[in-house]
Amino acid sequence: MKKITAALFVLVFMFAIASMALADEVPTPTKLDGVKIVTSDEVKGMLGQKDVHVYDMRKALNYGKGHLQGATSLPFKWLSEGEPSTRTGQFDMTVLPQDKNAKIIFHSDGPNGWKSYYAAKMSKEAGYKNVMWFRDGFDDWSNKGYPLEH
Repeated sequence: MKKITAALFVLVFMFAIASMALADEVPTPTKLDGVKIVTSDEVKGMLGQKDVHVYDMRKALNYGKGHLQGATSLPFKWLSEGEPSTRTGQFDMTVLPQDKNAKIIFHSDGPNGWKSYYAAKMSKEAGYKNVMWFRDGFDDWSNKGYPLEH
């Protein structure tokens, strides 16, 4: 009986780990109401403009390995687990500009980067008018060989 219980525990544990890994592979939606989705080329053209704020929603460790020039690290923290489209999370919105008309761009890893999706959604809901979501994110940026800061 102990062997069956141990084997069952191992199977449940393995299923839980596999489910969490697959949850990170679920692509984000391809549109977000009230938010403009921007490409690598569009972001590249906006970098350095005084009125554009770029936020990197990845973990600080990943930001430290390389990030878009001038981007601000603003890690999004998950508060729940499970299917990405139903998770809850938070980030420090006090870092965002006080001007609700400011142009703000959020990005994370890429099309599976739910952190930037939620940051853009939450910012729009908080009343920001010029929210942009760089859906293809860091993966696309680095694959194109665009410049990084370290």
